[in-house]
Amino acid sequence: MDLSESISHMNGRQRKPVAVVSDMSDRGAEPPDGGATDDEERLLRVSDSENGRARSRAGVRGELGSVSLLLFLYVLQGIPLGLAGSIPLIMQSKSVSYRDQAYFSFVFWPFSLKLLWAPLVDSLYVRRFGRRKSWLVPTQYLLGLFMLGLSFIVDSLLQTDGTKGPDVIALTAVFFVLAFLAATQDIAVDGWALTMLSRENVGYASTCNSVGQTAGYFLGNVLFLALESADFCNKYLRFEPQEQGIITLADFLFFWGVVFMVSTTLVAFMKTENGTSHRSKRRPKEETQGVMETYKLLLHIIKMPTVFTFCCLLLTSKIGFSAADAVTGLKLVEAGVPKAELALLAVPMVPLQILLPLIISKYTAGPRPLDIFYKAFPFRLLIGLEYALLVWWTPSVRQGGGFPVYYYAAVLFSYALHQVALYSMYVACMAFHAKVSDPVIGGTYMTLLNTVTNLGGNWPSTLALWLVDPLTHKQCQGAAGQTCGSVEEAGLCVKEGGVCVTALDGYYVESLVCVLIGLCWWVFFGKKMKRLQEESPSAWHCRIRK
Repeated sequence: MDLSESISHMNGRQRKPVAVVSDMSDRGAEPPDGGATDDEERLLRVSDSENGRARSRAGVRGELGSVSLLLFLYVLQGIPLGLAGSIPLIMQSKSVSYRDQAYFSFVFWPFSLKLLWAPLVDSLYVRRFGRRKSWLVPTQYLLGLFMLGLSFIVDSLLQTDGTKGPDVIALTAVFFVLAFLAATQDIAVDGWALTMLSRENVGYASTCNSVGQTAGYFLGNVLFLALESADFCNKYLRFEPQEQGIITLADFLFFWGVVFMVSTTLVAFMKTENGTSHRSKRRPKEETQGVMETYKLLLHIIKMPTVFTFCCLLLTSKIGFSAADAVTGLKLVEAGVPKAELALLAVPMVPLQILLPLIISKYTAGPRPLDIFYKAFPFRLLIGLEYALLVWWTPSVRQGGGFPVYYYAAVLFSYALHQVALYSMYVACMAFHAKVSDPVIGGTYMTLLNTVTNLGGNWPSTLALWLVDPLTHKQCQGAAGQTCGSVEEAGLCVKEGGVCVTALDGYYVESLVCVLIGLCWWVFFGKKMKRLQEESPSAWHCRIRK
């Protein structure tokens, strides 16, 4: 869980890291095939050009219900993702090991691997009930039931009232299931968006995706952490201090579990999908592709030399950022920064996150978008070193259990710089994906590249969390002959009247090593990645027909 993920929206982690991939092809959905004759298509295009903006404005007013439903479904999708993003901060405040944090980081993998089961969601369904509702309804019921059930046991899993510590394996298992269900719901909603809205308004689905997921993540992460924090509530929201926040994790899970159950029932009985009998010519038809055919197509794409090389580069390009991205936020919490106030730093970042893609896209719209990726790469590596300095500086500025305003200003400024570099690389990568993706294959090609990109950020983050503890060296002071190499040895040190003191923090070792690895990658492979832009379009196009 990086600093950006700790105080802003994933995965992605995506978990995509912070940005939401709002384009529907990122979810494995095939592009709509109108299915109309050439004459019908020409008439539709003429009608489009004649009516233009006036019809679009009238059309979206007529589909406000569908737009609102899509927005709400994406908000629901963001809730479990936000909750999953808040758990590492809660666990860190309970002093869990970084190896346990590495275990929990697998929770963020389903959104990077959903391409593996997306063809099943697209191809297997009950026709009478609806292609998308066949998956959406049971998936959301399961999400609601999991949240309701988890609300009764989550305190024991986190050991809120005990001394044993969180049950990390059980927490990882239940939140992995929640993330898996949310990713499956995402596939279904993205596919339904293609036919729920008319052709001239289908672009609003991308807006619903971006706004809805961001809002849901904000509710499940930033708002929850603020209202769950007793310190924050006592400081800003109460007249008389209390030991707990306004809400607990159990309360939050129970409330949203009920919302999932009620809203899913309403969708199941009150919203119908567009059948062929009443489909408007202005409403796109979906293309149905067999499961095995889709998997064979994916395998064929991966075997292409240029695609295979590009995927290998994507899978290794983020190793240099893994320490900064995965560990920094947790180290700040460990140093005493309140998790609620750290999460609230996401609020002033929202305008920047909206404007950055718009600004950067002007420079990536040309024939060489990866030039921006190459230029931003060393800048982001240097920010990783700056993050390490920020963590080192944190304990020295702590004042009476709190931190001065200038400290939070420094954190916010560091995070803003990180966002500039992150978005520059992200937008450049997405622009290149769109540039080289074979239009004959539709969304499958771009979905594959986006999945590899997300996976290339997840596995180094998990590894970075795993290695913090082994690289950390602690000494036992006050008890002769005792060491602190393991949990048992640390317990013996304390039992003998000593205390374990960190002599070398593995985070700083990782930060330096990751930057060195990143520089080597930039020198030896960065130019190779740039040269992929010089390949002819035929080198990227699949030579088999659908």
